Amino acid sequence: MVSKVPELLAPAGDMEKLRFALAYGADAVYFAGESYGMRSGAGNFSQAGLREAVALTHVAGKRALVTVNTMPRGAELDALPAYLALLDEIGADGIIAADMGVIPLVKKYAPHAKLTISTQANVLNHGAANAYHALGADRIVLARELTLDEIAAIRAKTDPSLELEVFIHGSMCMAYSGRCMLSNALTGRDANRGACAQPCRWEYELVERQRRGVYIPVLEDERGTYIFNSKDLCMIDRLNDLLDIGLDSYKIEGRAKTFYYAAVVTGAYRRALDYAVAHPHAPLPADIAEEVHKVSHREYGYGFYDGRNDLQHREDSSYIRTYDVCAVVEQCDALGHATLSLRNKCAPGEQAELLSPDEGSTPFILEVFYTEEGDELAEASHPMMRFRTRLPRYAAPFSLIRKKNQEWIG
Repeated sequence: MVSKVPELLAPAGDMEKLRFALAYGADAVYFAGESYGMRSGAGNFSQAGLREAVALTHVAGKRALVTVNTMPRGAELDALPAYLALLDEIGADGIIAADMGVIPLVKKYAPHAKLTISTQANVLNHGAANAYHALGADRIVLARELTLDEIAAIRAKTDPSLELEVFIHGSMCMAYSGRCMLSNALTGRDANRGACAQPCRWEYELVERQRRGVYIPVLEDERGTYIFNSKDLCMIDRLNDLLDIGLDSYKIEGRAKTFYYAAVVTGAYRRALDYAVAHPHAPLPADIAEEVHKVSHREYGYGFYDGRNDLQHREDSSYIRTYDVCAVVEQCDALGHATLSLRNKCAPGEQAELLSPDEGSTPFILEVFYTEEGDELAEASHPMMRFRTRLPRYAAPFSLIRKKNQEWIG
């Protein structure tokens, strides 16, 4: 019997992603305003958007956490109290911070929000965790370099009232818990302030000082060398190992990724976590495990959880993308007659899958398409156009129609 069921914490880079994360089973979502968040490439939220996002999350009965986890410069720090007071006023449930100068400001200007210490703070031991707790931290996002045994030791040596959070899925970084200057040095985009250009994914060659202009490949094989390139983390079939430790939150990375990613990955881990709680140490059903392979991703690995570096991907920096989302269900009756909005071109007669928040994936053949006025369509091809068709079953709003990416069909 599992003593504690952790929350499932999902990324919400903009309002659309937030809605899909909530629909597909997140217990909590995390997002950022237009400043102080570590993902400047995500859509992020204006002040009005933050207010709406928190309210929408609360209507769904879920928790809203706001990231304030950059390493601010002096002028940015001076402007922070007003922003924190806004987050407190709109009812943010938690604030994620990393910088030591930010922590007392959160306690002073957002006293009603729980303070979470970001993975950027690199908490690797119980001493650091306890020190942050003494400063008022309610939760620690542990460093991603820890093994399962090390995490268990931290849990055993910290106050039970201090919540512990770990990442279970998403992009990994070649730097120490994300503290990296490579992007800044090569492009002027500061990774520690949310603007990473991901130069760790690039292919590199060697130049010898006396032979300028002569580029020498540092070969691992015929594909070249990607010396910093990391695999994506995926623990969907290992959740029981984490449940045994008694953690408080499982976090999915991906605020800069698509609404389709937010929906599919959140939904997969919702089902996987519920299954692991109900069936301790039973193998995860294949249909649940396969879901995370239907979003764009790099090769998967277990990161550092097993005490070995299972991070480096040596082949290339490209993504695996076997499926594309075609359309989103806006409304549907009990017989499957549905109105959809288009995301990628599709046509009647194509093999597709229907994925709903409350069910798994259902394969089917796309039936005849109609305009909203009732005229038959040969195909749906205009982005965001609304059209009607019949689905194989009732599908709740936010259900997705997807099909295989033809480039990946062997």
